[in-house]
Amino acid sequence: MNVTETASQGLKREFKVVVNAATLAQQAEERLAEMAPKAQIKGFRPGKVPVAHLKRLYGKSVMAEVVQKAIDDGARTVFADRNLKPAYQPEVKLPEAADEVEQIMDGKKDLSFDVSAEVIPEFQVKDHAGLALTKHVVSVTDAHLDEAVERLASGSKSWESKDAKAKAEKGDRVTISFVGKIDGKAFDGGTGENIPLELGSNQFIPGFEDQLIGKKTGDEVVVKVTFPESYGVPELAGKPAEFETKVASIDAPKAATVDDEFAKRMGFESLAALRDMLKGGIEREFGRMTSMKLKRDVLDALDKEYTFELPQKLVEAEFNGIWNALQNEMQRAGKSFADENTTEDEARKEYRAIAERRVRLGLVLGTLGEKENIQVNEQELQQALIARVRQFPGQEKQVYDYYRKNPSALIELRGPIFEQKVVDLIVGKASVTDKETSREDLQKMVEEDLEDEG
Repeated sequence: MNVTETASQGLKREFKVVVNAATLAQQAEERLAEMAPKAQIKGFRPGKVPVAHLKRLYGKSVMAEVVQKAIDDGARTVFADRNLKPAYQPEVKLPEAADEVEQIMDGKKDLSFDVSAEVIPEFQVKDHAGLALTKHVVSVTDAHLDEAVERLASGSKSWESKDAKAKAEKGDRVTISFVGKIDGKAFDGGTGENIPLELGSNQFIPGFEDQLIGKKTGDEVVVKVTFPESYGVPELAGKPAEFETKVASIDAPKAATVDDEFAKRMGFESLAALRDMLKGGIEREFGRMTSMKLKRDVLDALDKEYTFELPQKLVEAEFNGIWNALQNEMQRAGKSFADENTTEDEARKEYRAIAERRVRLGLVLGTLGEKENIQVNEQELQQALIARVRQFPGQEKQVYDYYRKNPSALIELRGPIFEQKVVDLIVGKASVTDKETSREDLQKMVEEDLEDEG
């Protein structure tokens, strides 16, 4: 195999690879010779088929295999032999002329093809032992526990019928029947009988529940609303409607008494045991937020420390993924760039910067992890797979089978684990100072970081 570098500009490398026709022919002959002892063809005893006969039958297909292997090997080794790491699967440009391809397959012409890719940039990995980090932590207080218990009790509340003359208030549950009409005509899905509705829950179209506040049992009212522009049914989106509604009954909420009996109904021995369980859950929640903030701070620090040329194809792929997701979200929400106080050009510039940051940090973390020989073991990958499967109740088997049958999908699960292990390594070497903060402040910091990341 003869290799000539034809282009070297920035990170882009391009090579011309030529494989001698005689070499291809020899490899094809060797492959046919390997097949002969196992071949079973009518008219010949098993293993006694002449190679010449096999060549007449399978010569073209065997040569196609040999040529493909030569291309695959060439595309791989041309970079490895020069200690270059392609940033993505190298691109191969093959001969297009039919007569040239025919001559190659007949063993009459050398195989010649081009291989190109951008390479991973070289940069000096820094020592992060002196990195100063602040770890924002939140301690679980009695107030946090009281709030969690009250939230649990609220979900277990019961209802008491209100007097027939009592008016519906926010928080009450009304049972209603209604017929929805647009332009005086009833529409599909707009009719309901004896439907319970908690006022203030925002279950119905915006404005619907508010118009029932102050009504009494037996009242009839025409509720006038307009379907949101982003409503899931296109035929109704943005249209005004009237709902002829009758209030059948009104119930007032009755909060559950929080005591040991309440805890036992929840499956715990006592209220103290229930609070201990809730405390553990809150601690895990706060811990996740702390980890998210700390990880973001590490990535911000790395982003400031490293500057180098980026493989533009990786940047373009990352940007396209972000941009397509953004456009789909804006379309679902019925929003424009003007609604976000920006322009398409400004948004493109902003999200390209995000794409460049992600690619840069990915290369830095990958290089750091390789240097430190960080590995993701099978147990960690299996735990990640189980966690992903649990996100799809009722479809666990299908999701599990999908990942087990698709190695590329498993690689996607491996990436976040590897990245977190590198971040943990950096944190372990850094100078970390704990700083007590409130849940609200930490949550705000995490949300702002997510917004900045796009």
